[in-house]
Amino acid sequence: MTPPRPDDVTLSRREREIMDIIYARGEATAGEILEDLSDPPSYSAVRGLVRVLEEKGHLRHRREGVRNVYLPVRPRRVAGRSALKRTVETFFDGDVRQAVVTLLDVGSTGLSDEDRKRIEKLIGKARKEGR
Repeated sequence: MTPPRPDDVTLSRREREIMDIIYARGEATAGEILEDLSDPPSYSAVRGLVRVLEEKGHLRHRREGVRNVYLPVRPRRVAGRSALKRTVETFFDGDVRQAVVTLLDVGSTGLSDEDRKRIEKLIGKARKEGR
């Protein structure tokens, strides 16, 4: 049986928190994950959760001495796109316009001229492609 693709599997709140820690760090041991978890469970529980995340296809590991170092399977950018797509579908009923308006509204810093030009270019490209 082929293991599930990461996009095909729903994560629990704790699994999502672990993935967030690993994406923020780039890679992490179970001990490092435990340090960063809110209301952390036992070390054994963390080890079990990362094993489940490996089985689901979200993580892989490499050995460093006696420790496993966990790394995400998908690049951060790819995972971010997938998470943003789910967020737009879940919280904005798939309305990209409303999601963009909200992002601009809650952004803590203004857009630079360079950012504005890049966004305008992307909008023009999407318009030409009929999106």
